Amino acid sequence: MSWRRRDLALSNDPTQRFLPWMLAMIVYLAGLSLAGMMSLSSAMDRWDTGLKGTVTVQVPTAKAGAADGAVGKLVGILRKTEGVIAVRPLDNRDTANLLRPWIGEGTLVGDLPLPRLIDVRVETEPGPDLAKLRKTLNAAVPGTVLDDHKKSLNHLVSFAHSVEFVGALVLLLVAIAAIATVIFITRTGLAIHHEGIEILHLMGALDSYVAGQFQGQALELGLKGGAIGLAFTAATVGVLSHFSRAVGSDLLPKVELGVLQWLALVAVPIGVTAIAMLTARITVIRALQRLP
Repeated sequence: MSWRRRDLALSNDPTQRFLPWMLAMIVYLAGLSLAGMMSLSSAMDRWDTGLKGTVTVQVPTAKAGAADGAVGKLVGILRKTEGVIAVRPLDNRDTANLLRPWIGEGTLVGDLPLPRLIDVRVETEPGPDLAKLRKTLNAAVPGTVLDDHKKSLNHLVSFAHSVEFVGALVLLLVAIAAIATVIFITRTGLAIHHEGIEILHLMGALDSYVAGQFQGQALELGLKGGAIGLAFTAATVGVLSHFSRAVGSDLLPKVELGVLQWLALVAVPIGVTAIAMLTARITVIRALQRLP
């Protein structure tokens, strides 16, 4: 109940006007870091789902007739292999479409000696013996490469984990910055209202009551700054989502958040406000306990 009463004129402090904006900046940075981490995690799930149960057979570059014969021989072996669900050989147009996101439009694709590819769908549990299948295919057509995409996916996972670590580090630094900011402003408020606090003590007010004054002020300013930061975060995420859809590249992760992810972003200003309240209370109580 002491949060609602204002025996101390904390709202008149010159430092209080800066706290909402500083907390808004903290919420904004934390929100963007969290949104980036969640978008990357969603992209990794899509990539993993798209590559799971898929292998690619690459036929060595050769003349058109020889390549067609090699593809036919490999397709026959694959269709007889236990654990293989579907086999689809790709023609040069299909291969060119796969390369288009990397090298763009133009006549260069038609001039390149493109390898013939075979898209193979396999069972995931237990799945075919890929090592044995790789030897069989290479024996039938020397130079044949079977790619199970594990190496590429492992690189992507390592990159994603690195980005997530950086994002978590940013969130930690943001929390530390919020604590340091509230401590500084709270101590400044204690110095400004030193005489008023002494009067409250003479009237029988407990340290917890005085701390409640600062805690209530931190609640109000935290919610105000959090709302501002959340609004800027939502606007930025919306703009990035629009541009990611406009680019339309499968190589880049799309900035698209679901309902639960938006709820996680909404929880950021609430968490920062809770940190501000707790920090203000602890700071005041410890400072008052050191007074004679």
